Amino acid sequence: MDHRLLVGAPFETTENMHTGDIYKCPLDVKASSNCSRINLGKISLDYMFERKDKMLLGMTLASNPRDSSFVACGPLWSHECGSSIYSTGICTRVNENFETSKIFTPALQRCETYMDIVIVLDGSNSIYPWFEVQEFLINILQTFNVGPGRTQVGVVQYGSSVVHEFSLGDYQTVAEVVQAASTITQRGGEETRTALSIKVARSEAFERGGRPGAKKVMIVITDGESHDSPELMQAVTDAKTDNITMYAIAVLGYYNRRGINPEAFLREIKLIASDPDEKHFFNVTDESALKDIVDALGERIFSLEGTSHQGRGFGLQMAQAGFSSHVVKDGVLLGAVGAYDWNGAVLKETKHGKVVPSKASYQDEFPDTLKNHAAYLGYSVGSVTALSDSQLYVAGAPRFNHTGKVIVFTLMNDGNLTILQTLHGEQIGSYFGSVLLSIDIDDDETTDFLLVAAPMFYSHGWERGRIYIYSVTPQASFVSVDVLEVTDSAQNSRLGSAMAQIPDMNGNGFKELVVGAPLEDDHQGAVYIFKGRKKNFQNILKKRLSAAGFSAGLQYFGQSLHAVLDVNGDGLVDLAVGARGAAAIIWSQSVVRIRAKLTLEPGKVNTFNKDCQRGGKQVTCMSVSVCLSFRSNTKLKTPVGNRFPPRAYLDEAHRQQPLRLLLQPGGQNCQQLGFSVQVRPLSRSFLKLHYWNGCEQEDTCVPDLFLHSYTDLIDLRSLCSHNKSSDGAVFVVEPRRRRIVVFTRLENRGENAYRAAVRFSTSSNLVFSRLLVKDQSDVQIECHPVAILANQRSCNISSPFMRSLSKVGSNNESL
Repeated sequence: MDHRLLVGAPFETTENMHTGDIYKCPLDVKASSNCSRINLGKISLDYMFERKDKMLLGMTLASNPRDSSFVACGPLWSHECGSSIYSTGICTRVNENFETSKIFTPALQRCETYMDIVIVLDGSNSIYPWFEVQEFLINILQTFNVGPGRTQVGVVQYGSSVVHEFSLGDYQTVAEVVQAASTITQRGGEETRTALSIKVARSEAFERGGRPGAKKVMIVITDGESHDSPELMQAVTDAKTDNITMYAIAVLGYYNRRGINPEAFLREIKLIASDPDEKHFFNVTDESALKDIVDALGERIFSLEGTSHQGRGFGLQMAQAGFSSHVVKDGVLLGAVGAYDWNGAVLKETKHGKVVPSKASYQDEFPDTLKNHAAYLGYSVGSVTALSDSQLYVAGAPRFNHTGKVIVFTLMNDGNLTILQTLHGEQIGSYFGSVLLSIDIDDDETTDFLLVAAPMFYSHGWERGRIYIYSVTPQASFVSVDVLEVTDSAQNSRLGSAMAQIPDMNGNGFKELVVGAPLEDDHQGAVYIFKGRKKNFQNILKKRLSAAGFSAGLQYFGQSLHAVLDVNGDGLVDLAVGARGAAAIIWSQSVVRIRAKLTLEPGKVNTFNKDCQRGGKQVTCMSVSVCLSFRSNTKLKTPVGNRFPPRAYLDEAHRQQPLRLLLQPGGQNCQQLGFSVQVRPLSRSFLKLHYWNGCEQEDTCVPDLFLHSYTDLIDLRSLCSHNKSSDGAVFVVEPRRRRIVVFTRLENRGENAYRAAVRFSTSSNLVFSRLLVKDQSDVQIECHPVAILANQRSCNISSPFMRSLSKVGSNNESL
């Protein structure tokens, strides 16, 4: 299969603009061709005044393995709206043939200047002089933002009849419209049929080149009462029912020249104007004064650009949608960090259209009191799959309250967004939430962990980075369980700048984690691999790949990661690592798990049968059967060998001897060896080794201990006949005596006695001096103090056991 690596180049040049682009690079090791451009920098929207320079196309890439397509975004794609430039972002979907299948801009909203304006001019005989009206028309047209995707203008002139001077869409620039207006001549007419002109403008002018979704505006300019005034009310009502915003300008020159009261005329003009009158109604003293209202009329038609409906800051105009992207089941999730005054938002593009949650959806977690903090929600986006097979979304806001936040939420295709849980960072400036990764560690199609990176986490004087691990419970809640960090690296790392999961590499059934640290080794960069396990990731480094170990002179190695394709066809997923101006492919190696099984002969150590001599001593000889077997997750194409220094001294030669063993998958190779271990092995295999107890029952010994003791002191009972019935002995110590001796004899009349001991205690005014074992004794005695009590001794009898039918005698002296 022809595999290719996609590499984003956000600063690539297209037609003298730094648009960005995507490169496709062949991964066939035998191919000699270089990477080639897909030329996505040419994507464009019709009828828009675009600003594609520095739009950073290729900054984000998201692949869809279901149909081999991918989505590339340029979050700084901009377009003009009047005098403003809005960076809403643009994305394109590219199919498996590297052809653009869709261009979408979910944050794009119609400009405030997206209007269809029809100007209705009174050209009857009473208008004088005409050039003043024409000059006003030209001046007001020059304030309009005429062009595709913006404002269209049509002009209707009336008197006794109605004439279309030019229609909406006839001209695409201001210059063209002004030129057409400069050629309009006064039609004249004995009557002023204003009602008819409004009716024609509504029913005909807005149909000639009118655009769906465009705001409809009608500007009526007249100098007298209408001759069809009974029809005026209905004409105006119909126009307003069609959502046409009506502006009315009363020119009082005719009335002032003849001294006529204009009160009835003004009432009629105010009837035409939309509410409120103070915004939509104008009157001027004569035709020459029309030029004085040009600026005011333009400002009222085109309200302050870029602000929200409440006039307090931006909505989606600076959203930068596509700053992050993530393919989900029914579309693409897009982060929009600049939305809502840079608090950020999350949008979604589906086959049915765009999904844009309202600003109110975020209010509880991103209140207006913190709106100036620029939380950057959408800096990262992702999804998790709960046990109920429901899909939850996650998004990072690394600047929220300066410490960062991650939200867990649902997003319906009707735009209803519900925040279920929030995760909070702990250190200012750590950028907690800037990178997210959900992991199904055991491949059961449910998410086990959510990893949240804080790559700028500061520790011990260095910007090392930290990764927080959250376990996803069956109830779809997120519980913090551990952190991953590299504490032995005394340098800036930014660990967590990129994260990716790779399939099980070591055969334990759990996926592994790959983490980028692009600032290590003086910005050369490195990649860390951590082992996966059932309940977590082992915070023990499995592998470190450093750019310093390559000869390519890479910089910022580990800035991006991707692990999906098996490039060389060995059954292992290989790793793509992004660096500054380059990308590297790291081939995975097969991992073989070798297991050792030990069998001892005999099964127990018999210390009574010392049948060998080693180093001039009689010892117990043993042998061990070592059986080795192995398994691998992938098929091995070539024999795999590895030699370790031997650590067993073999009986046959009393020296180290390496052995060559051939292992086949599913089989085992066994060797019978006599050995003694001299050093600690690198890996361990444990086996319980039991001792034969020398008793009739294998697991139980029944000793019979007999203790006899007496002292050299005089028993008071031997001197006083009336005390002979006393239950306890009473000894007499003579004043001249300096030593007291207790004589003991211990006999074992039964089976072996393990851990046999005798405890001696004296009064506090005596101090233990020494213990002498009699020569005829079969065993030895070792005594030691009990805790810190100087008048007590515990004596072990022939540790670890006292043989059957043995005896020991001792003299215990105290001072």
